[in-house]
Amino acid sequence: MTASYGPRELSQEEIDAKLKEFDDIPLFMKSLPEDDSENPAIAALQDLVYEGTPDEIAANFKDQGNDYFKGKRYREASGFYTQGIDVKPTDTKLLIALLCNRAACNLELQNYGSVLRDCSTVLKQDDKVSKAYYRSAQALVSLDRVEEALDCCDRCLTFDPDNQGIKAVRERAAKRKEIKDKQERERQERLRKEREEKLAMKAAFRERNLVDFPKPDGSSNPYQPHFDPEDPSKKILVLPVFFLYPQYAISDVIQEFSEETTFEAHLEEMFPPKGTAPPWDSRGEYTYKNLVVYAMTHRKRLFKVGKKMTLQDVFRVAKGKEGEPRDGLEVKDGCITFVVIPKGDEEKKWVEEFKKSREG
Repeated sequence: MTASYGPRELSQEEIDAKLKEFDDIPLFMKSLPEDDSENPAIAALQDLVYEGTPDEIAANFKDQGNDYFKGKRYREASGFYTQGIDVKPTDTKLLIALLCNRAACNLELQNYGSVLRDCSTVLKQDDKVSKAYYRSAQALVSLDRVEEALDCCDRCLTFDPDNQGIKAVRERAAKRKEIKDKQERERQERLRKEREEKLAMKAAFRERNLVDFPKPDGSSNPYQPHFDPEDPSKKILVLPVFFLYPQYAISDVIQEFSEETTFEAHLEEMFPPKGTAPPWDSRGEYTYKNLVVYAMTHRKRLFKVGKKMTLQDVFRVAKGKEGEPRDGLEVKDGCITFVVIPKGDEEKKWVEEFKKSREG
């Protein structure tokens, strides 16, 4: 019978038992026990950590933090650097190193406010620490505070002109500033054009006897008055217009009604003489030749609009009389409204009701 030599394969139960033994070794613990006194090794290690002068203790924490930082365990590393800071080392260079290292951790963790606070503390101790300027600049660029980042880099370069890290961050900040400056110029230009357009529109409304009633909480109307983009003079006004059919309490919107266009052009297209009546026109009365258009002014004047009239013609007619308060057509939420109704009894009935409501 031949003897068998070599490693024996362990069962899962044996593997688990051996792994459990590591739980009592501080280096391999997944978490510390609530009562440190239960594990003498932990208690001894903690005592050792705080043995020595504040500088020796802080240096020990710094070394531990550096080990964790190399392993990219930034949160744990930051904790060790904090403990080193908390023991209040008397060596200024050691304190500065701890603060700069903690700033490096927080930079990786994107805690930019903490980075700036630690670097500020460093620079109050010594205003020629390049690492503090470098990490401050990185945090400021990440926060899009590029002007401050550039200032930070420039301050560092006055005493450390060959610092390549600072130069690289400064280049990033400068490029970002160029983009921001361009965006700001474009924004200002856009605002300038908007202001000019508003002033031009206000003047156009006054010239055309239009009384504007914008919505206090902003317009919900996707169609707004504007100047015809195809007109080189930029003086022809285009407005959305409502045709209200009071007989059926419904309306149509003409999204772009040029002030030089006649009512006839729109009505013939919407209600052609031989076309099919709209589904809501149960009596078949809404045909081009059978319709009348009315306009109402701000001061409740009512007048009939001829089909061959343009909006410009209506604007002139809507003007108030000399010596009387200003009058004209109302523009509500960017739209002008006209009443379109069949000739005859429906027309007379509506006109009478309008007059009664005006008198009331």
